[in-house]
Amino acid sequence: MKILLMEDVKGLGKTGEIHEVKDGYGQNFLIAKGKAKHATNEVINKYKADQKKKEELQALQMAERKQLATSLNELTLNITRKVGANGSLFGAITKEEIAEALEKSHRISLDKKDIELKSPIKSTGIYEIEAKLGYGISGIFKIDVMAE
Repeated sequence: MKILLMEDVKGLGKTGEIHEVKDGYGQNFLIAKGKAKHATNEVINKYKADQKKKEELQALQMAERKQLATSLNELTLNITRKVGANGSLFGAITKEEIAEALEKSHRISLDKKDIELKSPIKSTGIYEIEAKLGYGISGIFKIDVMAE
């Protein structure tokens, strides 16, 4: 029996591979558990079409993220906060505040988990912040923290 693996199976192969297996193993275990499908021409062609669609979608997402990284590299975000007598901020600026400020002022939506702070921002000045955008793409933007 020829089967197309729909997920990795230890000792047999990886997703997308076609293997010849015994009928009982293929029908009663692999197909029954959804780990494989019977390898007909229709199933193989559908799988290849789905893979092609996934690759196109991934390429589109990568292009969007590269565009976002370029726009982030040219960006300077201004944040004003109250400052104490010694010039330090009342509390630190958090990733969540940075994400909200990006959304408000530049309409760039980033998750706070994607923002990397090297150290807490507790005083005024200009800081470089890295944003991890996925697929190994990252953008670096500047934050100008000013006294209110």
